[in-house]
Amino acid sequence: MTPLTRWMKQGVEFMGRQWNLFDIASLGVVLSLHLLALLAPVHFSWSALWLAFALYFVTALGVTLGYHRSLAHRSFKLPRWLEYFFAYCGVLTLQGSPIEWVSTHRYHHQFTDTKKDPHSPLIGFWFSHIGWIFNNSFRFEIYERRLKNVDDLKRQPYYRFLHRTYLLHSALLGVLLYVIGGLPYLVWGMGVRMVIVYHITFSVNSIGHTWGKQVWHTGDLSRNNWLLALPTLGEGWHNNHHAFDYSARQGLEWWQIDITWYLIRFLQVVGLATDVKTPTETQKKRKALHNASSLEKNKSKVSNGKF
Repeated sequence: MTPLTRWMKQGVEFMGRQWNLFDIASLGVVLSLHLLALLAPVHFSWSALWLAFALYFVTALGVTLGYHRSLAHRSFKLPRWLEYFFAYCGVLTLQGSPIEWVSTHRYHHQFTDTKKDPHSPLIGFWFSHIGWIFNNSFRFEIYERRLKNVDDLKRQPYYRFLHRTYLLHSALLGVLLYVIGGLPYLVWGMGVRMVIVYHITFSVNSIGHTWGKQVWHTGDLSRNNWLLALPTLGEGWHNNHHAFDYSARQGLEWWQIDITWYLIRFLQVVGLATDVKTPTETQKKRKALHNASSLEKNKSKVSNGKF
C-alpha cells in the first residue's frame, strides 16, 4: 500500500473521527456549491431564475423517477434509452452515480432506522440529513457492503461509465452554463439549483423520518409529510413508500400530490412505461395502521434497536 493509498483510506482525525480523501472531497464540493449560491442576489436575472427552475425539475426527476422508482425499486420498466436519459439527469444532481445512489438506498430499506442504516436518524437529525454524505467509511465499509447489492446495474457498461465519470458531467454542465449565460447562469443553474436539490432530497431522509403522519405498519419511523411531498415531486409520502416500496405511485390517495407518479402514469398511457407496480386493496388492508399506539410502539422498538 502506497502512502497516498494509505492516506486515502485512513485520512485525518477531525471532529472525533477519521476523514478520508473522499469525505474531504465531498465536503469541498458541497461547501463550494453553497458558497456559489450565496452569490445569487448579485447575479440575478429572470432568465437565470427560469433556467434554475427548469434544471431543478428535470434533474430532480432524474432522482425521483430515474434513480429511485426506476432503478432502486424497479417499480416499472422503461425503454433502455429513456431509462438511461433519466439516470443521466440524476447524475447532474451530484448525489453520486446511479450505482452508488441505488446501492445506498437499497441498504437504507434493508436496515431502515437501525444503526446499519446509511443515514440512520438514530445517529442524529444532522447525520440523517447530510452528515452521512461526509462519512464514506460508514456508508460502504463498516458492514462490508460496498456496492454489493447492485449487480443489475454493474452488469451494464453505461452505468459503469457513469460511475467512473459522474463528476465530469456536472463540471461540463457548469462550463456550458457559464459559456451560455456567464456568472448568472452558473450561479443559479449550478449553485442555487444544486443547494435546493440537495436539501430537498436529503429532507426525505431526515424530516421524512421525524415529522408527519404514519398510516401504515412499516416497523420504522417513516412519515407522510404533505409539505415535503410538494418540492420532492411526491417523495414526501414516505410512510406510503416504506409500506409499499415496490410501488411506482407514492401518493396513494387522490389528494396526495405525486408529480413523479403523474409523469409515470403519462408514460404508461403512451406505452413507454410498462409493468407499472402499485399496491392492491388487499395489500393496503394488511398494512393499515389501526391504532395510534402502534406508532409509539414502533418508536420504542426502533430506539431499542429491535428493528
